[in-house]
Amino acid sequence: MGNSNPQSEIRNPKSPLIAIVGPTASGKSALAVSIAERFHGEIVNYDSVQIFRYFDIGTAKPTPDERRRVPHHMIDIRDPEDVFTAGDYQREARMILDGIRARGRIPVLVGGTGLYLKAILEGLFDGPARSARWRDRLENLSERKGREYLHKLLTRLDRAAALRIAPRDKPKIIRALEVRLETGRPLSEHLRVAPRRPLGGFQVFMIGLAPSRIESYRRIDERVRRMFQAGLVEEVRGLIAKGVPRAAKPFGAIGYRHVLAALDAGEGDWEETVRIIQRDTRRYAKRQTTWFRRQPNIAWFDGFGDNEQIRDRIHRHLEVSLRDGEGGASRFF
Repeated sequence: MGNSNPQSEIRNPKSPLIAIVGPTASGKSALAVSIAERFHGEIVNYDSVQIFRYFDIGTAKPTPDERRRVPHHMIDIRDPEDVFTAGDYQREARMILDGIRARGRIPVLVGGTGLYLKAILEGLFDGPARSARWRDRLENLSERKGREYLHKLLTRLDRAAALRIAPRDKPKIIRALEVRLETGRPLSEHLRVAPRRPLGGFQVFMIGLAPSRIESYRRIDERVRRMFQAGLVEEVRGLIAKGVPRAAKPFGAIGYRHVLAALDAGEGDWEETVRIIQRDTRRYAKRQTTWFRRQPNIAWFDGFGDNEQIRDRIHRHLEVSLRDGEGGASRFF
């Protein structure tokens, strides 16, 4: 294919935005780089752990070469102990989108956190500001009695929110409790009445990767082994030595929490830890697939994003869609 700028051929008055979805290890990052290079784009991460500095191996961050080839945003923007919510992500990522558009380039969103993608595209409710007073008390309560205790407290105060939030998702539990204690009204009530602010000024083109489950699981297992070979255990040891608290949000991610628990238990044989991380990552990939399949207007491609034939078909699809201003329907190629 040539090196002409397809954006110059776009007739739609709205600025284009390309979003890539799919399960972990499906080749999304490689596809994002190829699309950004082909269509004069810049990559915006929507993975909730890649935003944190120092957590590199277990998050499969883009390689230094990929980051040299294409500008990447929303990676390594916070220290591990910082509080960073989906609302923070929405605000900062949208400012980045405006900057990319002002430079005459196309944003290419890629990641695996569905809530962050929803935040940037559909918006989140304009709820109450964070309360440092309640947040500090709840964090201390979590350290003394555990996140399960907080979830039981949420069940008493806002049952609807507790049913929706997993018992181990401490940031969401604390946010729901904070809203309830600060305002006297449950988060579920705020969600019903508060308006969302969908992203304006962009036309979104959604690309979905749907590799076979068997091959996807094989790749996940291989990726986990490569992470250990690349020094995941040593990375976790280094983070602890650096003083990163065990309660830091990124330590709750798959892989990191398993290695941390094994180190605390004095683990000597890592094979069982590898096996458990592989299993939990496969389960996570299944949940991602289920979540993304429910989203409308995704053009699905039956394969991996680093496959040359799949990549070329996606490029051709985007050339037509960007030229004609058609977002694409949910179908398989």
